[in-house]
Amino acid sequence: MNGVHDLGGRHGMGHIEAPPAEPVFHEDWERRVFAMHILLSGAGYANVDEFRHAIERMPAADYLQTTYYEHWLYAIESGCLQGRLLSETEVLTGKRDPGAPPPSRSAFPAKHVEAMVFGGGTYRKKIGQPPRFEPGMRIRARNIHPTGHTRLPLYVRGRVGHIVQHHGSFIFPDSNAHGRGHDPQHMYGVAFTAEALWGESAPNPRDTIRLDLWEPYIELAEG
Repeated sequence: MNGVHDLGGRHGMGHIEAPPAEPVFHEDWERRVFAMHILLSGAGYANVDEFRHAIERMPAADYLQTTYYEHWLYAIESGCLQGRLLSETEVLTGKRDPGAPPPSRSAFPAKHVEAMVFGGGTYRKKIGQPPRFEPGMRIRARNIHPTGHTRLPLYVRGRVGHIVQHHGSFIFPDSNAHGRGHDPQHMYGVAFTAEALWGESAPNPRDTIRLDLWEPYIELAEG
């Protein structure tokens, strides 16, 4: 969906100043939010694409005035409400609601937490159909504007680039975020010049930006 979360290529947001020794967590509550996300994800209350889409639905003014882990907390609350893990009263008061329904899923076993944090998982999935595109092909990112979740950045839509690499096939976020199954699709490394994306006014027009794009996001470019 198009929203304030899609900030790539926009003006007026200022420089990103990365501290030379930034801590993993700035406050203790951020550590707890990270832990809650691991437990809820492991228990199946939300996959990563559902989680990202929840953040995208955050009101624009709130999104721009809150921090990274506050975005996570918003998504966690949304997932807890949707999965009936918490009631609205509990979210608002921070206290247990005796009248709340029981959780719809079992808790994520503590013995699996460390493996999930440090080992992660894979979204790679095999599919039967061969890839439509090959390295060297000129492609155009489709000019689409879905109202649901997508990993196709706004600034690249309608722009022409070329295939650099075929990565294999992976779960398609646009489906996975909405309960429509994994629907795995081929993924490609695609290169775009800065000039192709932002025109002659780009500070360094010959610079190249590479994006990983799923097959439904791209089409052959004419000419």
